[in-house]
Amino acid sequence: MAEPHTFHLPSTHGFVRVAAATPVVHIADPAANAAEHLALIQEAGAAGADLVVFPELSLSAYAIDDLHMQKTLLDAVEAQLPALAQAAAEAGVAAVVGAPIRHGDRLLNCAVLLAGGEIVGAVPKTYLPNYREYYEKRWFAAGDDIGVETLRIAGTDSWIGTRLLFEADDRPGFVVGLEVCEDFWSPLPPSTRQALAGARILCNLSASNIVIGKADERAVLCASQSARAMAAYVFAASGWGESTTDLAWDGQATIHELGARLASGERFSLENHLTIADVDVDRIGLERLRTGTFADCARRELDEEGYIRLGFKVREAAMPGPLTRPLDRFPFVPDDPARLDQDCYEAFNIQMQGLMRRLRSTGSEHIVIGVSGGLDSTQALLVACGAFDRLGLPRTNILGFTMPGFATSEGTRSNAWALMNALGVTGAEIDIRPAAERMLKDIGHAYADGQPAHDITFENVQAGLRTDYLFRLASQNSAFVLGTGDLSELALGWATYGVGDHMSHYNVNGGVAKTLIRHLIRWVAGRDDMAPAAATLNAILDTEISPELVPPGADGRIQSTEETVGPYALNDFFLFHVTRFGMSPSKVAYLAHQAWGDASRGDWPAHHPQADRLGYDLATIKAWLRKFLVRFFQTSQFKRSALPNGPKVVTGGSLSPRGDWRAPSDGTARAWLDELDVNVPDA
Repeated sequence: MAEPHTFHLPSTHGFVRVAAATPVVHIADPAANAAEHLALIQEAGAAGADLVVFPELSLSAYAIDDLHMQKTLLDAVEAQLPALAQAAAEAGVAAVVGAPIRHGDRLLNCAVLLAGGEIVGAVPKTYLPNYREYYEKRWFAAGDDIGVETLRIAGTDSWIGTRLLFEADDRPGFVVGLEVCEDFWSPLPPSTRQALAGARILCNLSASNIVIGKADERAVLCASQSARAMAAYVFAASGWGESTTDLAWDGQATIHELGARLASGERFSLENHLTIADVDVDRIGLERLRTGTFADCARRELDEEGYIRLGFKVREAAMPGPLTRPLDRFPFVPDDPARLDQDCYEAFNIQMQGLMRRLRSTGSEHIVIGVSGGLDSTQALLVACGAFDRLGLPRTNILGFTMPGFATSEGTRSNAWALMNALGVTGAEIDIRPAAERMLKDIGHAYADGQPAHDITFENVQAGLRTDYLFRLASQNSAFVLGTGDLSELALGWATYGVGDHMSHYNVNGGVAKTLIRHLIRWVAGRDDMAPAAATLNAILDTEISPELVPPGADGRIQSTEETVGPYALNDFFLFHVTRFGMSPSKVAYLAHQAWGDASRGDWPAHHPQADRLGYDLATIKAWLRKFLVRFFQTSQFKRSALPNGPKVVTGGSLSPRGDWRAPSDGTARAWLDELDVNVPDA
């Protein structure tokens, strides 16, 4: 069997598979606990995990009180470590276990990393709780004064200290920081400085008994720490089997990355189990790189003593297969219905607020907008209606114009009129064909001689005339032109430059991706106050995306935007990952193949039409990504360098030259195309 192409390996693209382990606990029985650990380490290895994290004091059990001080117990714990280290090596994973460790005359509550057959190092707990139900200072000493020291354990030399980080051999970015339970409840968790020193995966070995509401609090802490430290955060708490003399345990396990939850385990389970997710350490590094505050904070907070990185060995790469992490097909459109509803509410109000402020600042009480019966002009018109309602201005002050050209269909024209009538705006129609014919004749275009010359000039004459009319109408009516072009079109350069759909006085859609606009319209259509327009809005959603500038061919097929520039679903996916994180084309292709390679796998946004639930093979993804790279990096920046004002809306950023994206207009896509060709196979 041939070896898989490295492109198909998650590790090639900076993914590390981590597991939070929830073992059945045996009270003060290190041998029995080690057996549970062994089974979970083997299971983690079989699942392709690179790192498995156990709870606090997992080898001894946590709630054993004064038994922690028994030499017999401590010897028994220490005796299990070499065998577990060997088991980790055979499984190809790094295992982080919780153990009471003697160091000199102190007993320390430690997280111990085992890998490659070695006890690589131990990190002692910094903050020992001694309040409410916890009395750890009765048994343990704090380890905050131990920077990095040698440790003799189980007959071998190792390391111990709070300034230890752990770095996997030949796995860039796979750098681990360890802390124990109470540490992350402190105002300044040790993991904060571990992250500043380079750790991208932060692990918390916790006991943490459960009471009502505490699980939510722990999840908030994990999410916030992963966001603030720009890291992944793996949390594993003690579960079934711990002593319930005075406390109970739920075995909560969560994995977060940059504030988002990747996975959470079953609570109150009676069985051993793992909670697994693929962490993107490459993405974490890119996020830190583009956020200057992170480096500034590291420079201020890290002292000269610094951190020591200990190397460890894991398998070189897991086998190819589906990623074990949430991966949105539509990064601008959440799969979760409640989150989608919230995003639509916020996006719509951001757009409205931008327009309202511009109306107030200019003193204008009228706007002019071209209404084509397509998605973008529909969304802009809906936003305008909302803004005028909020400002107490009559909707009749919205001057909507439909401007049929050589390829305008009766369907879109009738939808435009039905929409304007349903919304109560002032509608009018200007047939641009006579003016277009005159211009084509004046410039000596072949179409004026009766030839079917439907070239770019033929298209741009129509697009330019429409915008020209709108600007003159704005002057005539003391109004300003409301733009309709969206974020996806700006990325692709799919706009006629200057006096064309590229330009307006203010553009509410410039920060909204095409895929989100579909859901915004569907969201508005579902509102009670939009009942008169709902049928028309749904008809617009069902209409194929087309500029309607070229008449249908002999076969009757209309001009299709997506046949030219590619599916907007893929283009928006490319746009998000290229601009939001600066990912390489090969990684974008890998993620797109994971998200879109199998239409039956994964979730789809609420109400997404069944007919549009498509899949794309790698060759198709690569071909459209190549076209996207050329359009985005090489041929379209000059249009984005001269954009009208408009509000930023989505987390993927905007393409305003005054904001998130600044680039040379005369750049080249060569480096991106070369990277794509070298690293992405055709299948």
